[in-house]
Amino acid sequence: MSWRQYVPKIVTVWREGYGFGDFRRDCLAGLTVAIVALPLAMALGIASGTTPDKGLLTAVVAGFIISALGGSRVQIGGPTGAFVVVVANVIHTFGYDGLVLATLMAGVILVIAGAARLGTWVKYMPEPVVTGFTAGIAVIIFTSQLKDLFGLSLAEAPPEFAQKLMAFWTARDTATPAAMLIAGISLALIIALRRFAPRAPAFLIAVVGASVAAMVFGLQVDTIGSQFGDLPRSLPAPALPSWDAAKLRALIPSALTIAFLAGVESLLSAVVADGMTGYRHRSNAELVGQGVANIASALFGGMPATGAIARTATNIRAGARSPVAGMMHAVFLLAFMMVAAPLANYVPLAVLAAVLTMVAWNMSDAPRVLHLLSAPLGDRVVLILTFSLTVLVDLTVAIEVGVVLASILFMHRMAQVAGIGRDGDDDEGAAQRTDLPPGIEVYQFQGPLFFGVTNRLTEVLQRTAAKPKAFILRMRLVPLIDASGVSALAQFLDRCRKDKTVVIFAGLQPDAEKVMQRMGVFANPEGVWRADGYAQAIEMAREIPG
Repeated sequence: MSWRQYVPKIVTVWREGYGFGDFRRDCLAGLTVAIVALPLAMALGIASGTTPDKGLLTAVVAGFIISALGGSRVQIGGPTGAFVVVVANVIHTFGYDGLVLATLMAGVILVIAGAARLGTWVKYMPEPVVTGFTAGIAVIIFTSQLKDLFGLSLAEAPPEFAQKLMAFWTARDTATPAAMLIAGISLALIIALRRFAPRAPAFLIAVVGASVAAMVFGLQVDTIGSQFGDLPRSLPAPALPSWDAAKLRALIPSALTIAFLAGVESLLSAVVADGMTGYRHRSNAELVGQGVANIASALFGGMPATGAIARTATNIRAGARSPVAGMMHAVFLLAFMMVAAPLANYVPLAVLAAVLTMVAWNMSDAPRVLHLLSAPLGDRVVLILTFSLTVLVDLTVAIEVGVVLASILFMHRMAQVAGIGRDGDDDEGAAQRTDLPPGIEVYQFQGPLFFGVTNRLTEVLQRTAAKPKAFILRMRLVPLIDASGVSALAQFLDRCRKDKTVVIFAGLQPDAEKVMQRMGVFANPEGVWRADGYAQAIEMAREIPG
């Protein structure tokens, strides 16, 4: 039944049976993921142009709801690197209130998308587009961390990529050796732990170690406390953001971008989780859960959220059995926030910059980029163009141009495959054409009959010197036909009627015939016949006088 695709996975888990042993495993997995997510959420909040507590708040509120209402058993939700560029741009243009409103709007869009069963459409997103804008975001995240990696003194960095690099270069003389030392050692420690102790919480170890070192050795570096003040130790009360019609209209592009990124990344993460666990997610339930989570995050003054692939993988490797693990991850984060918030004041920004540098490197997916650079020329152009537009122009423009260009290339390839052949007698034998009755022409269509190939119908008439008494159009290799194809056929039939030429459709497939019937191709039966196959069409053509 259709309603089953909206049932959250936690309901399925409870129906299957859920015991104390399962709960214990989920708690341990949730604690493991929370340890990983704690420094990451704060770092992503800072990188997005807001404060670390906003990242934590989002991980708590949205992370709990994504697991509770989503369509994946082991999905972990929260702020991710994919949103950094969008969030920073929205805050720069509309302020933080604008971001909250855009997040709320994006949540509504995701709920509508799930209700409209658009969850399965993610498989149509071209890989060069996804890889291109993801790698572009990784470059932007890394460059945005140069200020804290080198401890530069800079009031505010420009949002544009080239101008930002120029500003950092201008401020190079203000670099702080202590910040560079902390960032370098932290980065080396994270890389070493990932190589030799992959199960260790590398991010948390680096953050704690750098904080202790900064205090013990009295290093003069910027910290969370010196830049952002004390972190709150509880959740704020939910509240609706202020809005008006003009603001809503201005935020529509940003809301659509947030919804698009949240939908794509969450469903990709769910697919990865399915591959690791053997389960299958419910894509439309996942979109609805993501939508509700983003609405809740906005009401609590948080940021956009989506499924996080790395944290989801960590959850699986830690032994998660159900969505309870993701819910407990949010509960543990809230406990850390309530108990250990004062300790966060001592965390150097340089170590968080090192954390985000690793996030950027993982997002870049360099092996996949190199692999795609060996793809056909069209795919390489889409990849490079999407990447370049993401870095130099705007993420929304990059996605729009990338998808449109990839679609045009796909249609061009389909048009090359599809065709109309005069010697298309493959099943009865090409020699059979020599036995055709006089005044009969046969053409075979191959592939989908869509707007990219409809001009070839005109070419058929132009290649025919004399006016035949019958055209046999063999359609058994046409799986589908669109409105442009129907329109071209209608014009072809009108021309044939004027020439007193009978058109016989042979071997129509049910889907194509249904579209042609519905759009009136057979409304005027004059000179339009249908045959089950080629042999029957030949017999029908023999009976035509003349």
